[in-house]
Amino acid sequence: MKSWCNKLFMVATLMSASLGRRCIVKNDQNKNENPSIDDHPSNELFNEQFRPQIHFTPSKNWMNDPNGMVYVDGTYHLFFQYNPEANVWGNMSWAITRDELGDVFSGSAVIDKYNTAGFGNDTMIAIFTSAGSAQQQSIAYSIDDGLTFTRYENNPIIKNDNDLQRDPKVFWHEESKQWIMCLAQGWKMGIEIWGSTDLKNWNKLSEFKHDLPDRPKIQWECPDLISFEYNGKKKWVLLVSVNPGGYIIGSGTMYFIGDFDGKRFTAEERNYPLWIDYGMDNYAGVTWGNTGDRRVFLGWMNNWEYADKVPNSPWRSAMTLPRELKLKELNGELILSSPVVKEIEGIAKKWNKFEGVNDSKFRIINGKTDKAYQVQLNIELNKDSIITLSNSKDEKLIIEIDAANRKLTTHRDDKTGQSEFSDKYVIKSIDAPLNTESSTLKLDIYVDQSSVEILSDDGRMSMTNLVFPFSIYDSLSVSGAKYTVKVRPIKSIYA
Repeated sequence: MKSWCNKLFMVATLMSASLGRRCIVKNDQNKNENPSIDDHPSNELFNEQFRPQIHFTPSKNWMNDPNGMVYVDGTYHLFFQYNPEANVWGNMSWAITRDELGDVFSGSAVIDKYNTAGFGNDTMIAIFTSAGSAQQQSIAYSIDDGLTFTRYENNPIIKNDNDLQRDPKVFWHEESKQWIMCLAQGWKMGIEIWGSTDLKNWNKLSEFKHDLPDRPKIQWECPDLISFEYNGKKKWVLLVSVNPGGYIIGSGTMYFIGDFDGKRFTAEERNYPLWIDYGMDNYAGVTWGNTGDRRVFLGWMNNWEYADKVPNSPWRSAMTLPRELKLKELNGELILSSPVVKEIEGIAKKWNKFEGVNDSKFRIINGKTDKAYQVQLNIELNKDSIITLSNSKDEKLIIEIDAANRKLTTHRDDKTGQSEFSDKYVIKSIDAPLNTESSTLKLDIYVDQSSVEILSDDGRMSMTNLVFPFSIYDSLSVSGAKYTVKVRPIKSIYA
């Protein structure tokens, strides 16, 4: 059986993208599963209103969770939950299409360097949830760098009889000489940890649960267990996406810091939940596998509260900018920072510095030719400040800095752009800690056609929000404390 699916290759650098490459899917049957999608989309498809220019989007139709993220031979492979038939959720597939076991829900991919599964050295193996009458785990393998996949004949590899087991994230654990799989338990609010030496036969090793009194009934999804070297010691971070029960409403991604002994993850005593992003639109994010010491993260830039209503056509949804996760210390405790990857330098233009006094309004880009940009602002924290991004229609995003309480607030309503498509989209105040100990705040603000990503102090705080202005915000004003500012346009990845 064949079908076509969209795939992003980020070759050489994370920000060098080519779209619409065909991904051939096959198993032991010789018939089509799903219709072809556009293999070589025209340039017009990537110039629609609200189409992101530095964020990945499918050429058309619905997309949600990033899947199958693995690095090999200079290529960062990205698959995603995709509906080949419509611009709403449904008919889910990614590396392969649905079969008698059900839709193909989220999962991961690994490179089997030493042929533990018996499919050959360096085989790419996709691990995913087969979602039919129950959620069970299955695999498929590729011997041509992810272009074609063959379904394993003895699926499922983990049998199950309910809908509370999904989103397998797999990695090789060298210390215990086995593959480790994390599985989300959905409404049971926990993570299962499984082990295998061959990717086919699995043993359940443990479960992780943590009481969150302020969030008694939420859904745990998309886990990712990641190791870091910090001050000569290994620390582990467990990412868990939750919906509902995010930082504000709807979707969000929390994390736990602790230790993993090859069987069990134990979280440190902290005031959980800790959040990887304080905005409304960063969900289901996980990291690329096989990246050595780098931990490169990508999230779905949307929220289940209004995901099927955002005003995008013929596509719906985008991914966040790739971030490189790092452990940093704040007030004596470790937190997870997520600065944008250094590879963005490859598509960024020259910095332009702006000199002015408080309340000066700068036209910082040419909105007709500059499709996305980065603002870097250094502002003193001895008084409150207001940063305003705006356009010629007087649509604006206001960012408030509360110096005394070390807090940042934005407002998303009809003043920021289109908002009438969903009541849940309007959020009067989106607050976040600045997560800095300095007397001067460094802000990096990445603005695209329909999103604003705000990072403080090299990613110690991240806030990702969708916005839908008539045209990109092209002006900046600052009032309050002393500041310096520079701006650089960023080239479209579709150019």
